[in-house]
Amino acid sequence: MRQIWIVAFPDVQVLDVTGPLEVFSMANRLGDARTPGYDVSVVAAKPGLVATSSGLALVAQRGIARATGALDTLVVAGGLGTRAAVRDSRLLAWIARTARRSRRVASVCTGAFLLAEAGLLDGRRATTHWALCAALQRQFPSVRVERDPIFVRDGNVFTSAGVTAGMDLALELVEEDFGRERALTVARWLVMFVRRPGGQSQFSVQLAGQLAEREGLRDLQAFITDHLDDDLSVPMLARRAHMSPRNFARAFRREIGMTPAAYVEAQRVETARRLLESTGRSVAEVAQACGFSRVETIHRAFRRVLRIAPGQYRRHFKAS
Repeated sequence: MRQIWIVAFPDVQVLDVTGPLEVFSMANRLGDARTPGYDVSVVAAKPGLVATSSGLALVAQRGIARATGALDTLVVAGGLGTRAAVRDSRLLAWIARTARRSRRVASVCTGAFLLAEAGLLDGRRATTHWALCAALQRQFPSVRVERDPIFVRDGNVFTSAGVTAGMDLALELVEEDFGRERALTVARWLVMFVRRPGGQSQFSVQLAGQLAEREGLRDLQAFITDHLDDDLSVPMLARRAHMSPRNFARAFRREIGMTPAAYVEAQRVETARRLLESTGRSVAEVAQACGFSRVETIHRAFRRVLRIAPGQYRRHFKAS
């Protein structure tokens, strides 16, 4: 059996633990009884109940004092309790020691902060929840933080984005161990999106541009949303805002956190996503409705923003 330990701590995010655990469990149930599967345990500072941030208690079968022996995969969960856990020197030392004897190491969501604090991400590519990527980079400058992917692999170290992305990461591990067909079957049984590739974007980050403070720019944001098939170039938007193009571009980026061009593209991609999910319009018709000049343009935008082609997106996410 492949031994997998999932590290939990007080105020852990329950789905960071139970999401990957259910993927591994389903892989066992759907596998060949003659082929060894996974033996998964929850590990905490001491065995027994571990309170999660949602109030639900988990049972840790092992405490770190007796969590020894051969190990295939170490998974470190995240959640609100990460802030206290990164100050637990005993837990961090155990993670560092255990990682050295583990075939591979993974984190879910803010579990990446624990791996980084234990020195396991130095010089490596990594990701975490989109809202905390900047904090991870600021606190650990030696880590090459990638803000967009669902999960990142660097050697034998895997890090995933927020919460449910841990299930995508677990599916990746199942595919590595037992092949693509087993991973796809697990995804179908769990009614998950069919095996999202790790490089696919964390969709929530695309509209991270905040609402502008000044009323004129807020009105312009609403105009952009309602007129995606219009000319939304910087000169045109600047004229509508009664500003010079240069001052407009500076003010827009300062207040909204992204350039006008990036904001317009994100809005167009977001609307195109909804149309692909909910309508039967062709990709060409969606491109025209959202202001993309050509089909090639929407393909480039989807690849750049979401890391997936429009047709692939529709196949994965279209409502039945």
